[in-house]
Amino acid sequence: MQLPEQPVAGQPDPTVRRNADQLMAAINEIQIEKATSYRDVTPLPAIGATPPVQQPGQKDMSQWAIDASGVLKGVSIASVPIGVAVWIVGQVDPLTLGIILGSPAAIALAAARLVAKVKDANQAGQPVVQHFHGAVHQDTRTVTSTTRGVIANTRNQH
Repeated sequence: MQLPEQPVAGQPDPTVRRNADQLMAAINEIQIEKATSYRDVTPLPAIGATPPVQQPGQKDMSQWAIDASGVLKGVSIASVPIGVAVWIVGQVDPLTLGIILGSPAAIALAAARLVAKVKDANQAGQPVVQHFHGAVHQDTRTVTSTTRGVIANTRNQH
């Protein structure tokens, strides 16, 4: 049995519907009355009368990136005549053309990386030499640590 104050099954509660309508009316009223964004169109103040000037030199990059970009520029310029010649012939598959034009760049990058690694290896740090004045005690013990078991038990031996 359904009580008279209960809504009909499958129908929304009239008080919930009335509250939702009031909320939507309040939202619409706020949106109509007040702007939600503002753009300030006043020009920014100028700091000094001199216009910006392009600065000389390379952009801030790592030395490896500078070296790699130089190698890529050189290889790309060297591959242009080859590409033009192949394009004129017109007998080459696009995949083959990509391999032909891409392989010099890949080889040059690999060579540049190898040169950089060899250069880094040659510039390895010099041995540290320390001078002490007075009595010095040098401890040359080696500590061996063994940890075993479900509950860790560490035994250090000198």
